[in-house]
Amino acid sequence: MRILVVEDERRLADSIAALLEGKGFSVDAVYDGEAGAQYAALGVYDLVILDVMLPKLDGFGVARELRRKHVATPILMLTARSALEDRVAGLDSGADYYLTKPFDARELFACVNALLRRQGAQVDELTFGNTALDLASASLLCGEHAIRLSAKEFELMRQLLLAGERNVSKETLLTRVWGYDSEAVENHVEVYVGFLRKKLAAIGSDVKIEAIRRLGYHLEVKGCD
Repeated sequence: MRILVVEDERRLADSIAALLEGKGFSVDAVYDGEAGAQYAALGVYDLVILDVMLPKLDGFGVARELRRKHVATPILMLTARSALEDRVAGLDSGADYYLTKPFDARELFACVNALLRRQGAQVDELTFGNTALDLASASLLCGEHAIRLSAKEFELMRQLLLAGERNVSKETLLTRVWGYDSEAVENHVEVYVGFLRKKLAAIGSDVKIEAIRRLGYHLEVKGCD
């Protein structure tokens, strides 16, 4: 899962990123409000951790801008401004939770997990047909059979399972799996889909990754119309 940290104190931002990466999250950090709004608007993040006192655009403005664009990504405001008026302003601007500094790492993790659970993202596994993706071990499971996935295979499979029978374009998969600034091309998606198809077959899965010209990929169960 991908988290965006928007915090102008670079050492703190990098420390938060390191803590979250230690828990298995993929984390990007930016250091001003304008960059935060631009990154968050890409729609590739599962959570935004947002400071209030930011250069160029404050956290309240970032949250309002994202909600104006109908970006529904959960926002955790993390700030030293603890007055009731500030907390109300943060929630009114579109934040989902308001955590004040200084904070304990355990409290941060609890807030992160609570917000991810609230949107249905923090679960133990994703299932389709007779197959499950174990999010803790990055393994595909089918009956008694299991096979480990590489980091890219895991994230690609996760995106496909989240979409289910809905088509996901190659462009979207490139952005969500490789990152918006990656030099990867659509052929990378095709290659990794091929890897996943082989691994699904190896464990006896009834899940098919179907390609639709110009629309991308979706999942189907073998034998189902």
